[in-house]
Amino acid sequence: MSELLTFFQGRRGDMVELLKTLVSYETPTRDKASVDKMGAFMEARFNELGASSVTRIPQTEVGDLLLAKWNEGAPGKPIMFLIHIDTVWPLGTLAERPTYIDDQDRLFGPGAIDMKGGITIVLETLRGLKDRGEMPDRPIWVLMTSDEEVGSVYSNATIKAESPKVGLVLVMEPATIDEALKTMRKGVATYRLDIEGLPSHAGNQPEKGVNAIIEFANQALIINRMNDLKNGRSVSVTMVEGGSATNVIPAHVTAFVDTRAISVQQFEETEGMLLELQAVVPGAKLKIERINGHTPMERNDAMVGNYQQAKRLGEAQGLTITEASSGGGSDGNTVASLGVAVLDGLGPQGDGLHALHEHVVLNSMPRRCTLIAAMLKDWVFEEE
Repeated sequence: MSELLTFFQGRRGDMVELLKTLVSYETPTRDKASVDKMGAFMEARFNELGASSVTRIPQTEVGDLLLAKWNEGAPGKPIMFLIHIDTVWPLGTLAERPTYIDDQDRLFGPGAIDMKGGITIVLETLRGLKDRGEMPDRPIWVLMTSDEEVGSVYSNATIKAESPKVGLVLVMEPATIDEALKTMRKGVATYRLDIEGLPSHAGNQPEKGVNAIIEFANQALIINRMNDLKNGRSVSVTMVEGGSATNVIPAHVTAFVDTRAISVQQFEETEGMLLELQAVVPGAKLKIERINGHTPMERNDAMVGNYQQAKRLGEAQGLTITEASSGGGSDGNTVASLGVAVLDGLGPQGDGLHALHEHVVLNSMPRRCTLIAAMLKDWVFEEE
């Protein structure tokens, strides 16, 4: 066991208490006042940790964003942590499901693994390095967002503006249940399909109508045939609504389609197939549009190189570092689309994202702090 790992294991109790404190802040994305309360706590923490600047980026619909920086005048490219403080859980969830630790040393609580555990890792790593007098002479940034759980609609522009200024982005989404880093995330997109038909009385003149539901049934079968699960593409009709009355030929259907793809090429091909859909029923009209999406975070040569360097640095500290893929998207997808170096899944081990059994494996936190401390101290960019 390395000396650095021993040090962070000695701080495990502090990590647990900080995690409990963070979970005690209920931060549903759309409740700006509640999210800003935790934002104020985070701003105070950044200042306590000696940040050279903390910039508030005001928002009207969601919590304010923060960009904290250390060693701004130091040479080299910054390493930036990307964190979000919002959760999917409404106010009052804590009263129904209070935080507790079970006999397997797992902390359960709303938002614990997604992603207040990852935030704990960032704060405790920086505190540990500061207390050891080992803060590296390089720029370190933390970009804190507040709307990741609704697709980073409001923070997306800031993420895209700040990420190209740094050399490496560490996304503090949780590790897998096996504590693996995430080196590939599928691209994900949601499409809205609107079908217009023509209403008519279902008993007197059904032949005068254009049945939007029948058109939808045809389109659903066509869309389903786009699946190529063996090669990583899924195309799923996930919601549908249509019709106005039991005795009226339906004139309108709205449906939603979820798509996943493992490469940018596959992502674009899928979109092309959907946008080229044509009506089957005479007289029916289609409109399809993408309403949100993230291109894939590909496991390309750059990603493999970043993972291998993280693995070497972790193994030098006595850690076992592995990698895995994810079918879901994160802000890491956005960073990767910019061509910026990124690693995801740097948060602690755990399970139950958005579920009642959401938890953090507490023993994983000192290991993650050790890995990230080693990366901050010893990471080498190619041009260096």
